[in-house]
Amino acid sequence: QVQLVESGGGLVQPGGSLRLSCVVSGTTLDYRAIGWFRQAPGKEREGVSCTDTSDDKEHYTESVKGRFTLTIDHAKNTVYLQMNNLKPEDTAVYYCATDRIRAKCRYAFSNPRPKDKLEELMRDWGKGTLVTVSP
Repeated sequence: QVQLVESGGGLVQPGGSLRLSCVVSGTTLDYRAIGWFRQAPGKEREGVSCTDTSDDKEHYTESVKGRFTLTIDHAKNTVYLQMNNLKPEDTAVYYCATDRIRAKCRYAFSNPRPKDKLEELMRDWGKGTLVTVSP
């Protein structure tokens, strides 16, 4: 059974930084789709960043390009999201998710965005960690 546990969220001022961690158990991170997603109050869940670990191609939503970076430590089976220059609109619960079908990253970030609910697209999810960006 695949389990994901996120940590690292918190309250930060605009312009600040946070690093989120997602420890994965029950599977290796080889040849999988894995990424970060977020859901702000009253809004649908959206993709933040995702990668197919077989080719390390990373996808980012436009609003975080140049500010957020997804990295993977295969030895620790952990995925990170480094978030710099945070803005109030980044406030959300951040979720880590993975799926054995690697193409789901490319599909989730295709343009235009698919109408599928992300919660149903990716198979395994963590419980999330709250990020609040406020003065």
